[in-house]
Amino acid sequence: MKTKLILISMICLVAFSCKNNSKKDGSVEATTEQTATAAAIDDTRGYIVNVGDMAPDFDIEYTDGKVVKLSDLRGKLVVLQFTASWCGVCRQEMPHIESEIWLKHKDNPKFAFIGIDLKEDKETTDKFAAEMKVTYPITLDVTGAKFELFADKGAGVTRNIVIDKSGKIIMLTRLYDEAEFASMVTLINDYLAKN
Repeated sequence: MKTKLILISMICLVAFSCKNNSKKDGSVEATTEQTATAAAIDDTRGYIVNVGDMAPDFDIEYTDGKVVKLSDLRGKLVVLQFTASWCGVCRQEMPHIESEIWLKHKDNPKFAFIGIDLKEDKETTDKFAAEMKVTYPITLDVTGAKFELFADKGAGVTRNIVIDKSGKIIMLTRLYDEAEFASMVTLINDYLAKN
């Protein structure tokens, strides 16, 4: 019981601090204390899967009604990007995905990139893709069930999961960190060059 109270108190403190760290543009700036607290609570960055695990299988639901199982993409390097229209960091990362990953590899038959819009309907997802001017597919996860195969229910979006041709996870990213993103781009380029 004492542990629950401490955890609830920490969450409330972080939530209150985030509210007080809002910028004029609506974004939130985390304090050093919040970052340290979050790291102490969540050293997995919210993931419930690990590098080396087989990726959980699920139905990929495109906005045009097409449905494909993730396992149908075996034999390809697959990148899953969990995103949402309300996520500022997602919006920051998406142009980089478009230019540095998608446009470079979209015609490679050994590659698949799937954006997955968290808990938003078809209309919102289509509008989001159009606003962001991305041409890679953004698919549906209306209930969040697909997201919850990979991350804790309350974990945040802006996540990329890189899956090799055998279906194993080879990289997990969180938020948009330039160095981590660059290493993901290098991993994708090298993997596709060798396979």
